[in-house]
Amino acid sequence: MDVKGFRELTLEELEEKHRQYKEELFNLRFQNAIGQLKNTSRINDVKKTIARVLTVTLEKQAGQSPIGRR
Repeated sequence: MDVKGFRELTLEELEEKHRQYKEELFNLRFQNAIGQLKNTSRINDVKKTIARVLTVTLEKQAGQSPIGRR
């Protein structure tokens, strides 16, 4: 999901997405530790997605408009 998609979600939905991605990151790290993970770049993708979710969440909580928009 891209940032535009995250901006359309409510705070509750964003919190649920954050929880889901954190769980996925945990599972990916676990798989990597035991040698079952083939696509290790997915770990970085999920970490970046978590950062996007948190950024949009903080924007919504602060009531700010997204950077670059007025």
